Amino acid sequence: MKMRVSAVQYHLHTINSFEEFAKQVEHYVHIAEEYESEFVLFPELFTTQLMSIGDENGQPLPIEALPGYTEEYVDLFKGLAMKTGMHLIGGTHVTSEQGKLYNTAYLFYPDGRIATQNKLHITPAEIKEWNMGAGDLLQVFDTDKGRIAILVCYDVEFPEIVRMARARGADVLFCPSCTYDRHGYHRVRYTCHARTIENQIYVVTTGTVGALPTVDFMRSNFGQAAVLTPNDVPFPPGGIMAQGELNDDMVITADLDLQLLAEVRERGSVTTWRDRRTDLYTDWS
Repeated sequence: MKMRVSAVQYHLHTINSFEEFAKQVEHYVHIAEEYESEFVLFPELFTTQLMSIGDENGQPLPIEALPGYTEEYVDLFKGLAMKTGMHLIGGTHVTSEQGKLYNTAYLFYPDGRIATQNKLHITPAEIKEWNMGAGDLLQVFDTDKGRIAILVCYDVEFPEIVRMARARGADVLFCPSCTYDRHGYHRVRYTCHARTIENQIYVVTTGTVGALPTVDFMRSNFGQAAVLTPNDVPFPPGGIMAQGELNDDMVITADLDLQLLAEVRERGSVTTWRDRRTDLYTDWS
């Protein structure tokens, strides 16, 4: 089984309406469609661009205003997924439940179904500045191309949660990210590489680029999309199948061969998944 994936280095800039946001999203989706992609990944928190629209006084919208755009956001991505026949992982969008904000990843299926995954680990900045809540359930998602998981940015820095996803059958991990500087970017990137080695899976990651000069905590972004593989003979040296140019506005595309994962788990140079010591530590419970 093969899976073609695209990852969007989404360029954040000031906009004046939801229609401008929708046109930018459609632009990236159409690029991926031209490459006949089956899965398209957008970055974490890219809908914060909507905060730059501002209010009637010309002030940027607060984070609490973003859940008000959820219906339009969902309608946009659901319609594009059904129209193009692609699975769209709509980055993350800030949602509200019982008065609490959550950083929520969305998976839009081509048949109109919608699935979500709340971010499980919240950074100190997200708590301090936005009082963001943490999700409490790991999801894995079945698709006609295989089983996947979506873990958001900081989540990938915790190896236990990725091992749980692999133990439940996920072969591809999608990691939407949003980082402000080189330090944050490399924390996410290096741990993505580690997760491919530990679990013998593919990781597809991407981040926001550009800037929102009027939006606090989104004034700078440092990002790069990448499709990462285990480090073994069937895969590219360094475990990098594809990657974008740092901080450029672009889309990358690559083909994932899921059968290769099965082969390296069985008879690779190392067999890290098979050789884990579940008598000493558990995968999940």
